[in-house]
Amino acid sequence: MKQANLLKIALILFAFALPISIDAQQEVSLKKSTTAQRWIDNFFAKGKLPPFSFTYGDENSEKFIRKWNFSKKRVASNDANVIKYEVTYSEPGASGIEVKCDVTGFSKFEAVEWTLHFTNKGDKNSKNIKNVSASDILFSTKSGNKFTIFTARGSNGSRHDFAPVVVSPASDSTYTFSPRHGRSSDTDAFPFFNIATDGGRGAMLSVGWTGTWFANFTLTDGKLKNTSGMKNTDLFLYPGESIRTPLTSLLFWDGNDRLDGQNKFRQFILAHHTRKINGKNAEAPLCGGFEWGDPAPCNEYTCLTEEMAIAMAKRYKQFGIVPDVFWLDAGWYEGSGGPNFEGRNWYNTVGCWSVDKERFPNGFKKLSEVIHSMGAKFMVWFEPERVYKGTYLYNKYPQWILTSGNSANCIFDLGNKEACDFMCKYIGDFIEENGIDYYRQDFNNSIDGYWNEKDKKEGRKGISEIRHIEGLYRFWDYLLTRFPEMQIDNCASGGRRLDLETTSRSIPLWRTDYHYGEPNGYQNQTYNLSLFLPLNGTGLYSTDPYHWRSSVSSATALNWENTKRGGDNIKDMQNLVSKFKVLKQYFLEDFYPLCGDGDLTGDEHSIAYQLNKKSDNSGYIFAFRRGANAPEKFTVKLKGLCPEKSYTLTDDDTNATFTKSGAELMNGAEITFNKAPGSVLLFYKGE
Repeated sequence: MKQANLLKIALILFAFALPISIDAQQEVSLKKSTTAQRWIDNFFAKGKLPPFSFTYGDENSEKFIRKWNFSKKRVASNDANVIKYEVTYSEPGASGIEVKCDVTGFSKFEAVEWTLHFTNKGDKNSKNIKNVSASDILFSTKSGNKFTIFTARGSNGSRHDFAPVVVSPASDSTYTFSPRHGRSSDTDAFPFFNIATDGGRGAMLSVGWTGTWFANFTLTDGKLKNTSGMKNTDLFLYPGESIRTPLTSLLFWDGNDRLDGQNKFRQFILAHHTRKINGKNAEAPLCGGFEWGDPAPCNEYTCLTEEMAIAMAKRYKQFGIVPDVFWLDAGWYEGSGGPNFEGRNWYNTVGCWSVDKERFPNGFKKLSEVIHSMGAKFMVWFEPERVYKGTYLYNKYPQWILTSGNSANCIFDLGNKEACDFMCKYIGDFIEENGIDYYRQDFNNSIDGYWNEKDKKEGRKGISEIRHIEGLYRFWDYLLTRFPEMQIDNCASGGRRLDLETTSRSIPLWRTDYHYGEPNGYQNQTYNLSLFLPLNGTGLYSTDPYHWRSSVSSATALNWENTKRGGDNIKDMQNLVSKFKVLKQYFLEDFYPLCGDGDLTGDEHSIAYQLNKKSDNSGYIFAFRRGANAPEKFTVKLKGLCPEKSYTLTDDDTNATFTKSGAELMNGAEITFNKAPGSVLLFYKGE
């Protein structure tokens, strides 16, 4: 959160002739449907090349992996629709490198995933392991059919966050995707790809790695080669040492267009990569903040006190708008606030996770008790990985602190097991002692430079990143195990750490640090991010219809100024809280962007998207006209309806209704705006 930079081009393209060899690879055929079991049987079998590759010493694995010892065993699964295997490739001899592959198939979704683990079983250092491609596969389709790759930009706090990226590969050209700064969805890339063919089939490819991953695509002889993994790996392993690689996921889809694949993937995310609490999916909550950021020079919550926080919580109750979760953000810790700032603020005081007792004499216990008495949860912001020079952790535990150049920002080394264990227990105890229910983790710093400096000292490229990311997962898993009903909010300067591993453990309740409350950018981000991740949220700053419709998603954080005369109306607040509780469920159903895949970021555009609930033939259409130069009228073609059914549509502003057939709505429905900026919200229900 907090810092916004102008977005550069999100797609890095390298187009050049490549004399690549594709003969040794197994083909992932998109010519016909497949099943997870069949795919696993074909690709993880004795004598066949697996869907990954690496260089061991100076030799590529395709030359020796089929000669290594092979074993495959079924692993117990608690879900009848999930099949699990442990597949092992071992270097011949009494000792050497073992590559264990955890393979999971999801029969309901025709999806398969795998993660590699390298272990040195020998009694001396291994040869160097490098060029690790956690996926190394070749997609083929029917003769004459073409490939199109649909993905998105990452986030860097701009209106272009998560904007669509569409690539129609040219022959013998390579397209490379990779994020910036060691965060998995930072600026240039987003680790989710829809590989579509014009033959009505495709595959969703996802990378689960919260560091610097890469994904390459090369079209040669009509076939699309993919490699993906961690970008920087060239290291040896000590005796007995193990490392893991990024998670790779493939979901196969059939349909009329690629949106069928996107919606199948959304349901897959909800079913298998969403936090479960008491056996059910964790719901993205309605959040409410305490009034923040004023008076100057206060920022965030550096001037919040216990009395004020309790009064604000009671005000929500008084107005009848109690949220699911009360959200305390940055600036509550020792040294970050108070009457004498002396240049201190929320940003330059991280590294001390003790409550400022001058402002919160009872810690958070009294505040959390008030919140719990209202039937709500309490969430608190932390940034454990960033340590500012001169703070408590920096001075107390220098052996756990990574530095880079002259930067005052340092990194708490979660890759150090002792340090990770300390942070697990410290934060866990803090949460328990203060009655905190949900944990919000931010990360406002580049990290790859710190890893690189540590790697140089060890002489092993990539080991610091691997250990830190492993430590991050261990830290989060510890909290989720210790607190079975906890949810984790994943921020990282907005949505800059979104990948398959983080979505499995967390929800991005603050998906972007783009200009707070600017509605047109929020529309773009909902339009594009929701194609991949059904659970995401941002802030709601006004009850004005245009603004709140632009901000609402499966999660929303209320930031209304409810202490000022002339602010938002209480009745409007109550009405919108009620509407959100209805709307949020529709964001978990099928999602359809209705204005194509082009650049829609400008104010000259009108934009619309559809939420379709197939189970009861109902849904919503959100439409926006931004500026005076945007179309006053435009036509949208709805999707996912039954052509023969009649649908009644109701205008949310006027309650006026009209009826059309599904066929008419799918052939084209005209949206008319009476002002600019203006919005239309239509509810429809089939007969």
